[in-house]
Amino acid sequence: MSTVLEQIEQQIAKLSAKAVRKNTGTIRTLADGVAKIDGLSDVMYNEMVQFPGGAIGIALNLEENEVGCVILGDVSQLKEGDEVKTTGKLLSVPVGKALLGRAVDALGQPIDGKGPIDAKETYPVEKIAPGIIERKSVTQPLLTGIMAIDSMIPIGRGQRELIIGDRGTGKTTIAVDTIINQAKINKVGLASGDPKFRPVYSIYVAIGQKNSNIVRTIAALENAGALEYTIIVAAPAADNAANQYIAPYSGASMGEWFMENNMDSLIVYDDLSKHAVAYRQISLILKRPSGREAYPGDVFYLHSRLLERSARLDGKGSLTALPIIETLAGDVSAYIPTNVISITDGQIFLETDLFNQGIRPAVSVGLSVSRVGSAAQLKATKQVAGKLKGELAQFRELAAFSQFGSDLDAKTKSQLDRGARVVELFKQPAFDPISIELQVVTLWAMQKGYYENLTISKVMSAAASLRTFMTTRHDTLLTKIRTKAAVDAEIEAELKTACDSWQSTFSA
Repeated sequence: MSTVLEQIEQQIAKLSAKAVRKNTGTIRTLADGVAKIDGLSDVMYNEMVQFPGGAIGIALNLEENEVGCVILGDVSQLKEGDEVKTTGKLLSVPVGKALLGRAVDALGQPIDGKGPIDAKETYPVEKIAPGIIERKSVTQPLLTGIMAIDSMIPIGRGQRELIIGDRGTGKTTIAVDTIINQAKINKVGLASGDPKFRPVYSIYVAIGQKNSNIVRTIAALENAGALEYTIIVAAPAADNAANQYIAPYSGASMGEWFMENNMDSLIVYDDLSKHAVAYRQISLILKRPSGREAYPGDVFYLHSRLLERSARLDGKGSLTALPIIETLAGDVSAYIPTNVISITDGQIFLETDLFNQGIRPAVSVGLSVSRVGSAAQLKATKQVAGKLKGELAQFRELAAFSQFGSDLDAKTKSQLDRGARVVELFKQPAFDPISIELQVVTLWAMQKGYYENLTISKVMSAAASLRTFMTTRHDTLLTKIRTKAAVDAEIEAELKTACDSWQSTFSA
């Protein structure tokens, strides 16, 4: 009995009557959208913190005597000495199909003036990526509608393919074309009533762009009828750095909802160079030590934990990522480009010189690669485009070499002629993706020499004429190619008949 009493006395002696502030604190300093807060002793990393006036902050620096918070939203009403409360929740965003066709900010709040979003679920912004056991190998194609990419640098559902190049080389155009193509495929697939068809829903994350550029992209998607299958997450240049830092993770959470619910989704991060700059700004204000090019030491982890969330899950859906990186004067060996290249499963490199020569999309065949490759390519495309990448890379080498010599042998001349025709064939206007069956027809005609007798400048218009001819007169053949996804003897015979009749009507 005496021992019990002694224990009770010891506990009473330890009691302190001093009031301890645990879940409330006060702003000690406030600068550049970052607050240093005193007194939040029980706060969690990445927890939402409630500021006066409805502003929300995220606890990023948990130090011994204070907490460093980045503030999302309006900072102008806040001042030093204001009281701050913890919420007990990690930062979350609304997810689900209710967001399709809408433009939202980094926190999932509507910014398009179309009223509130009726989302039933929320997902945490930061989430651990799926493990190796849950993942499945990438074997299903994600068609971009861009002939040069679908035939030579194929992308699969669940892949992460980097789009990299200098400013103004058409990186966003490739991403927007891909989103438009998904909408076209969705409409055809859903109309066919095929129970095995899986639509692809898209998320476009705009980071640090001008508002006018974001509006232009939304207008392009709306005009193409793709907005109903797309979520726009916007953190424009006018937003504070915290919103630009959070936006890609919010977009990834929205995409993960589709993946977890047996659907396929595509996410475009436009672009991660500006994302890294926003994170550098936050880190320097939070007094985190800076490393190479003043970026903090965890800038690789910043992008790897984002891109690792893209996967194809066993028994569920997939999330495909198209991150965009802007290079300076084509320097692929800079810090951020090398980081993201090492995280992704391949890259589409856009060359300024090709763009200026009028070769658009300006895809560099030598530097572009898909590490999933033909595993995610349709058999029909493999049959008609199997050797094209090697041929085109060889042509570029020969073209550079032949500038210095005038008398070339017949074999070199024919190689140069064929290469120039392929380059011409791959030219494609913006926001006009080509369906895979029409790509197969165009490349099959190339393979069989239907453009050989034309002057090189006429190849592009001839290919467009052939596609129009096939769409208007041979729709059943196109449906056969789409459903079989291979060119067998029967389809080959029909293709020959169709191309012969087109050739007799086409006048260059």
